[in-house]
Amino acid sequence: MAEDDKTTTPTVTMALPGLARTLVAAGKLDARRAEDIYAKAQAQRTSFISELVGSGAVSSADLAHTMSQAFAAPLLDLDAVDVKRLPEGVLDPKVCQQARILVLSKRSNRLTIATADPSDHQALEKIKFSSQLGVDWVIAEYDKLSKLVDAASTTAGEAIDHIVGGDFEFDESSVEMSSGEPADKVSAEVEDAPVVRFLQKMLLDAFSMRASDLHFEPYEHNYRVRFRIDGELREIASPPVAIKDKLASRIKVISKMDISEKRVPQDGRMKLKVGPEKVIDFRVSTLPTLFGEKIVIRILDPSSAKMGIEALGYEPDEKKKLMDAISRPYGMVLVTGPTGSGKTVSLYTCLNILNQPGVNISTAEDPSEINLPGVNQVNVNEKAGLTFASALKAFLRQDPDVIMVGEIRDLETADIAIKAAQTGHMVLSTLHTNDAPATLTRMINMGIAPFNIASSVILITAQRLARRLCPLCKVPLTVPEHALLTAGYKPEELDGSWRPYKPVGCNACNNGYKGRVGIYQVMPITEDMQRIILRGGSALEIAEQARREGVRTLREAGLHKVKLGVTSLEEVLNCTNE
Repeated sequence: MAEDDKTTTPTVTMALPGLARTLVAAGKLDARRAEDIYAKAQAQRTSFISELVGSGAVSSADLAHTMSQAFAAPLLDLDAVDVKRLPEGVLDPKVCQQARILVLSKRSNRLTIATADPSDHQALEKIKFSSQLGVDWVIAEYDKLSKLVDAASTTAGEAIDHIVGGDFEFDESSVEMSSGEPADKVSAEVEDAPVVRFLQKMLLDAFSMRASDLHFEPYEHNYRVRFRIDGELREIASPPVAIKDKLASRIKVISKMDISEKRVPQDGRMKLKVGPEKVIDFRVSTLPTLFGEKIVIRILDPSSAKMGIEALGYEPDEKKKLMDAISRPYGMVLVTGPTGSGKTVSLYTCLNILNQPGVNISTAEDPSEINLPGVNQVNVNEKAGLTFASALKAFLRQDPDVIMVGEIRDLETADIAIKAAQTGHMVLSTLHTNDAPATLTRMINMGIAPFNIASSVILITAQRLARRLCPLCKVPLTVPEHALLTAGYKPEELDGSWRPYKPVGCNACNNGYKGRVGIYQVMPITEDMQRIILRGGSALEIAEQARREGVRTLREAGLHKVKLGVTSLEEVLNCTNE
């Protein structure tokens, strides 16, 4: 009896891995066969488990059941797992690939990981060290697990190559950091070639499609890239979620941001060469969200400030009022409107007209968006104590002729700007208000004395941007007369001499629109308006006086653009309110 027991007990003559010893102890594998398979795996430099399953000595299903029983770990059928919903970026993909594991979930300070070999202590220590989390094993069949691990490790690269296109040539030196340092000096940890190609492809596509900004947005199970084209956001690409951290790191390094800081918003800049003499500036902003950092890249084309005032969409009478105002030796000109309404381009167009060899121009912005040679531009830095107010005080000690303040945000800034306008300087600035008359009451509400407003502000321009109809495919539209009257047209304007146009869409445009045009309410401050301001009149009274003086409202200015066939009635109704 003792001899029988001795003959049936498996003998192990070499140092087998824990998986092999477990299978031998469970009677699923002969000790001699285990040694042969292990020796073959060592000679071919493959893993024992891959050689074991590949040889057919133990099936994947049998192996999984044995491991589940031996280690008291739950068994999982990976066919029931939705791979798209697995967490991304929890572990380094190289660790997952080498150890043949799949992260199923992360809860609190523990990871649930699918493996076919829970006896691999080396892999366990690597996971704990890299993640600083505890590990709960779930047993899966090796062949199914290997397919999912391989798919996860190759999907990102293949998906990016598919988006970018195999024939896309990228020039590493064309992307520069804000300091002018070439991108080839960037840290090696973000030198992932597919990510580099993808980012440059997106930047070039955005420029060629005339986008104003790019949005890189991470979500729990997907990642999307959207471009704002002619004021509308359009989804352009949906890269794999796995690239979100590498892409964010790449952008942050190029933009001179802190790559290790992911908890607070950051701002930066970078440049892209799109031709021998053409360089485009990008303003970069990051924002921590639930599932990663959202990044918005704004395209700053310096040529937009040199288009000329005619290209902005001012009507002849509006242009004359604006030119008369900025040509005066002193006073304040305000441009108002929501974010993205083109205020900066309007201001820089005015600065470009004023930018002469004999004129000293200084600007304070947060940050400077367009580089204009000949203009002294200052970036406001609140943390360092360089505020709009302190910059303005410094400007006044340097004998300026023209001062541009990016935005009047507080009473101190407004007070200094008004005093500058009263003491022989031309001051240009912006405010966030709905229309021109509301700007005056907004300044009073900020605490500025009415007599200071009346004596300094000489003109206010409110503006919106509307999509411009494509001249190649727009077609006339029949609109009922009552609808036109409701929109704001006067009965005498409906004489049948014109018809509104509607968008159609062709190869040369975006859904019937191509580019944008400004809609402006240009309101000079006359003596009658000054009297209303001095006696504390409301925005309604100022608006009524402006109407008597022939100033069009934003809606009326937009409807005039519809009559000219520049934009559609629908677009004007969307971007203006009565």
